[in-house]
Amino acid sequence: MNTMPSNSNRAAMLALALATSFAVVAGGCASAPAPREQMAVAEAAVQHANTSSTSKDAAAELQVATDKLASARQAVANKDYERASQLAEQAEVDAQVAELHAQSERSRKAAHESQEAARALREEINRNSVR
Repeated sequence: MNTMPSNSNRAAMLALALATSFAVVAGGCASAPAPREQMAVAEAAVQHANTSSTSKDAAAELQVATDKLASARQAVANKDYERASQLAEQAEVDAQVAELHAQSERSRKAAHESQEAARALREEINRNSVR
C-alpha cells in the first residue's frame, strides 16, 4: 500500500503551506507591536547625551538624534511602528555618536592645552638656562 501523497496532493499541500506562510508573514507585518522598548532605549540615550558639554561640542550630532527621536514619536502616533522602530534605533546610535564626538572634542582640546603648557615650559627653561 502506497502512503505517499500523489503529485497533485503534494502540490495542493505546498500551495496551502505557502498561502498560510504568506498570511502569517503579512499579518505579522500589519500588526507589529509598538516599539516600546526601543523607544525607551532611544529616549534614555538621547537624554544621557543631552549634556552641556555635548550641546557645546557636538550640537549638530545631538540635534540629529533629537530630531530622529521626535520623528520616531510621530511615527508611533501614526501607528507606523516599523518606521518608529527604525528611527528610534537611529536616534540611539546618533546620540551615542554625539557623545563620542563631544568626548573626542574634549580630548582634542586637552591635548592642545597640554602641548601649549609644554611649549611654555620649554620657553621658560630656555630663558632660565641662557642666564
